[in-house]
Amino acid sequence: MSGGKHDYFATILWQRNNEEKYTDNRYSRAHQWRFDGGAVVQASSSPKVVPLPLSVEANVDPEEAFIASLSSCHMLFFLSYAAQRGFIIDRYEDHAVGTMGKNAQGRMVMLKVVLRPRIHFSGEKIPDAADIDALHHRSHEDCFIANSVKTEVVVEDPPQES
Repeated sequence: MSGGKHDYFATILWQRNNEEKYTDNRYSRAHQWRFDGGAVVQASSSPKVVPLPLSVEANVDPEEAFIASLSSCHMLFFLSYAAQRGFIIDRYEDHAVGTMGKNAQGRMVMLKVVLRPRIHFSGEKIPDAADIDALHHRSHEDCFIANSVKTEVVVEDPPQES
């Protein structure tokens, strides 16, 4: 990977519905994220922030996208580093959780994101716990998104299924 500067693009589009007054603050927060590769994601404010029906629960909200971005970045580095070490991964599933709250300045922020990846390895070379910890540590250290935010990002073992 080159160490040069890269630009990334997204178009965020919101449009007022004609029947909405808007100035009464009762307008839909539904909007679209459009990416340069052609993907379109239906987005909205979180119903935890702006009540229904002004938010669209089925759409992705910025807080979920933030958590997914951190998890995805971590996973992509983990997959790459595991492959370099000769470990075969068949499946990587992370049930990431972000916790919002007030910071020391009293502002609402994403205080913490916990990544709980469940990783299935196969082949003759299976990593031990120390290998996995080292892969997670290196992945976290190199993740562009984690390096760009103040939020505490923690990797922990997922809860065991019963």
